[in-house]
Amino acid sequence: MAHSLSAKKRVRQNAESKRINRARKSQVKTRIKHFEAALSSGDVEAASEQYRLVARKLDKTAATSTMHKRTAARKKSRLAKRLNSLTTEKG
Repeated sequence: MAHSLSAKKRVRQNAESKRINRARKSQVKTRIKHFEAALSSGDVEAASEQYRLVARKLDKTAATSTMHKRTAARKKSRLAKRLNSLTTEKG
């Protein structure tokens, strides 16, 4: 257990940042699920709108260092690839 005041404060700060980071990651996962649902329905318009929302959420999460910026870029790239494959299928 932490003894000094600064160590106790650090424990409190870590707990709060953990809560915030987990919430952000959960929001990203939820957005990805919505995107995948739009992909599986085959609706290109809805899928592209969901992709836009996922990309925005990933960028915001990466900006706050909850997720590394390259991890966010990799996820966006993989999702864009799936969206493009749906677009070429329909086209």
